[in-house]
Amino acid sequence: MSTNFQKYLKSLDLNDPADPNVIRNVEDQLGFQFPIEYVNFLLHSNGGEGPIGENYLKLWRVDDLIEDNEGYSVEEFAPGLLIIGSDGGDTAYCIDTRSKEMPFVSMPFIGMDLDEVEPCGPTFNECLKILYTELNDD
Repeated sequence: MSTNFQKYLKSLDLNDPADPNVIRNVEDQLGFQFPIEYVNFLLHSNGGEGPIGENYLKLWRVDDLIEDNEGYSVEEFAPGLLIIGSDGGDTAYCIDTRSKEMPFVSMPFIGMDLDEVEPCGPTFNECLKILYTELNDD
């Protein structure tokens, strides 16, 4: 299992690992498989939160993804995106399922719209790296 993400998440308060059966059940309900790096993260930690570089990151538990996305009406306002976490404020971090590569993107919670989507990294690890190193100019 690749754990390249660990170096970026050293300061986060991480949850216990997700149950592989729960991951598969959520994937089945959503109708797609998560990117492998994200699955590897979930098998290491079922979400968590804390500082990442000079930013803040809250990654949601896999068992909360469906209910939380429904609560934010993501399918209505930004169909094809799956929110997996946030910056603890007004920015949502998502998997973009509209593309077979399923890159990671960000968008605002307020004014949620596909026109507001910004690339955050082609893979989970790359997204974490960008959050850790490159978004420190806020």
